[in-house]
Amino acid sequence: MVETLGKGRFLVDGRLAYAARGRRSTWVFIDGRTYVIEPESRDASGRVHATDDQMALSAPMPATVLAIDVTPGQEVAAGDLLVMLEAMKMELPIRAPRAGRVKALACREGELVQPGVPLLELELES
Repeated sequence: MVETLGKGRFLVDGRLAYAARGRRSTWVFIDGRTYVIEPESRDASGRVHATDDQMALSAPMPATVLAIDVTPGQEVAAGDLLVMLEAMKMELPIRAPRAGRVKALACREGELVQPGVPLLELELES
């Protein structure tokens, strides 16, 4: 069940969610995860696209980086907190979508980041 709370906020099955609309897609932030909803295309296959990690590791809306909890070379598990953002007086945790190793950071504390721009890069665990 989805209830609209206004100003991009929704109650989804009892959990608070935030949504921001872009030019071609809508960004939804819930439980520390970011989802990108795009209009259905002609290629509606269930394939995983190369940009799935980039979306999961991006800000869901313009935000300020409050804290970076990882360093390059660090191994992380799925669900680990990577970066804490703040937008509209809300804390937005960015969590690892899968296990891996932090390859590079693309942001710094105090920086204003834009939606869709990856905050860090993960490489597969070896």
